[in-house]
Amino acid sequence: MARYNAAYEIHVHGDVPLRDDVGLEQLQDALRPLWKYAGALSLEDGAVSSYPEEPGIRFDAQEHALQMCWTVPGDDDFRQSLDEMCMNLNELTAAGAAIEVTFYDNDFDDEDEASADESRDDFVMLFVGPTPADIMQAQRDLLINDVIHLMERHFDGAELGGVVNEIDKLFAERFDDLVKSLDLGRPPRGSGGNGNGGHGGHGGRKPRHLH
Repeated sequence: MARYNAAYEIHVHGDVPLRDDVGLEQLQDALRPLWKYAGALSLEDGAVSSYPEEPGIRFDAQEHALQMCWTVPGDDDFRQSLDEMCMNLNELTAAGAAIEVTFYDNDFDDEDEASADESRDDFVMLFVGPTPADIMQAQRDLLINDVIHLMERHFDGAELGGVVNEIDKLFAERFDDLVKSLDLGRPPRGSGGNGNGGHGGHGGRKPRHLH
C-alpha cells in the first residue's frame, strides 16, 4: 500500500548481470520484496519509479541484465526488503555486482543545513553474486576504482601498482579465512579495477543517478 508521510525517499541503483537462463518470471519472484513494498501486485506495476524521469526497474533480455534506477517512499523497514532481495538475486546472477541504495530524509530541508539539525540521509552499498568469491571480487573492484580515482589526483596511474597489490593482499587474506570452511574457487585478483559505485556512509546528500 502507498506510504504517506514516509520518512525517506529511497533510491535503488545498479546493473546486475544475470544468467542466460533467467527469465522475467524468475526475476519477478526475486524482486518480490521490492514491488510488494511499493504496494504493487506485480513487478510490472511496481517497476515504475516515483520519478517519471527515472527508468525504474528493467529487465534487459538482450543483455541479460537487471537495471535499476528506481525511487520509492519508505521507512527503515525497507532495509529488510533489500536483504531479502539480495538473497533472492544471488541465485540468478552471472557475476558479482554492486547495488547502491540512498535514503533521502523527507523531513530535512536544504535550509536546515545552516541549523544544528542533522539529516538522516544514508547511503549503503549492497553486493550480490553467485558465490561469495564473486561478491568479494565485486567489492575488490569497487574499492580499487575508488582508491585509484582518489589517488590519481596526486599521482600518475602508473605509480599506483603497489597500492593495488596491497589491496589485493588484504582481499586474499579475507578469502583465505573463508576458504577454511568453504570451497570457493580462486581468490579475487586484479580484473582492471573499473567497477562503478561509491562508499557507504552517512551524511551529505548524493544526487540521484539517471541512465
